[in-house]
Amino acid sequence: MGGDVLAGTDFVDALQVFEQDDTTKGIILVGEIGGRAEEDAAEWIKEYRKRTFKPKPIMGLVGGVQAPRGRVMGHAGAFVAPGEADASTKIRALEDAGVVMTNHPAKFGDGMRKLLGVMSNSKTTEGVGKVQRRNMHTALRQSRPRALKLQYNPTRSQRRSLHIMQSQAFDMLGERGISTSETPLVAAEECFLAVSIDRSRFSPSIVASPTADDHNWMSSQSRRFTFDYRTGFDENMVLSIAEHLRLPPTSIVTLSHLIRNLLQIFKNKEAFLLETRLALDDEGNVQVRGARFGFDDAAFKSNRQQDVQNLRNVQDEIPEEIEAEKDGIVYIRLPGEGSIGTLVNGAGLAMNTVDALADHGGKCANFLDTGGKATSETVKSSFRIILKDSRVKTIFVNIFGGLTLCDMIANGVMLAYKDLGINVPVVVRLRGSNEELGQKMIAESGLPLFAFDDFEEAAEKVIELANAAQ
Repeated sequence: MGGDVLAGTDFVDALQVFEQDDTTKGIILVGEIGGRAEEDAAEWIKEYRKRTFKPKPIMGLVGGVQAPRGRVMGHAGAFVAPGEADASTKIRALEDAGVVMTNHPAKFGDGMRKLLGVMSNSKTTEGVGKVQRRNMHTALRQSRPRALKLQYNPTRSQRRSLHIMQSQAFDMLGERGISTSETPLVAAEECFLAVSIDRSRFSPSIVASPTADDHNWMSSQSRRFTFDYRTGFDENMVLSIAEHLRLPPTSIVTLSHLIRNLLQIFKNKEAFLLETRLALDDEGNVQVRGARFGFDDAAFKSNRQQDVQNLRNVQDEIPEEIEAEKDGIVYIRLPGEGSIGTLVNGAGLAMNTVDALADHGGKCANFLDTGGKATSETVKSSFRIILKDSRVKTIFVNIFGGLTLCDMIANGVMLAYKDLGINVPVVVRLRGSNEELGQKMIAESGLPLFAFDDFEEAAEKVIELANAAQ
């Protein structure tokens, strides 16, 4: 199971079904950054293992360990909102619950076979699978509205985020009578307030922290204040938020004014994330010292929020990311000295690929999701974009053919060689629909390609080639 098992459901819903299903002998859980479904699942699994004489073995994977903060990863829209755990924290929570974690879906088959063999003789699972060890954080499962009340609209899925400049965010706030200041940020003197989404409760929420970290803005002392989107924000919550932020009574009026206006921007402008750093002015009133606002461009694609989209300044963005967007590709340049270009279909697999290569000692230059409906031309465009990064010394094509056909991907790779004059080594792994045909096309192409079935072998080869080119 992975993502929304069915629209509006979560991992716990699926786990309860699998627990009762006699034909289910083992469970595989595939998660990613965003939300708290994996943490809720970890708490359920702990209780399940306590009350069950012979629990079913569970393997898991969480993608996005290497995902840069604040970026929407791929067409599906994975991102970490304020108050949410990162991938490393989710991995540790599941591991502590007894889940055997791996770093790539290709390892599930052998891992589960071993687990089922062990479980037939013993309850121990020690030593089975490659465990990802990260930082620990768990949280109690909270009640949530049931899914049947929701209506799913696939046209509203997050495609790409628009983050406006702080000065533009300050202008939005200033128009609403909110005090702002460009005074240099001092984390020890400031607190954090944001509006985001509580994906477990299908509702907006206020996230507050009494301290602000220089890098992440929000500290570990954050607390989420969720409310029903239909009934609106309860003003009585302002006192609780002020108390958590350790603000004096003199600040209540201006804090309430700020919260009301942030919620109006969030709703009326279709934002997905509004972050602010706050301090008190000389009169004890709340003043915004920093702001990072993110908006959903799905609204713009539906001919809404033109005024917000007009704030976008592509001159401040990475040219390759803009070029990729025009071709329907999600490309994110990763920081550092990464030398491996990655070309993958699907955001989850793309995140897993970057994570797994990092675990093997490789350094990736980019994240690239071609999308589930990639064509040969899309693949060629992906090569062109990746090769514009001078850091790239080798390219790893990792495709699982579902909606995407492996022979079409193979044709795209050959087109790229023909039209782009590729001068770096390319490692190709094709699995799924039409994989035999795709592999045959690669093998008979006469091109200097390294083709593999096994992910581990492919990963080792691409890292070897990258290191040799340094």
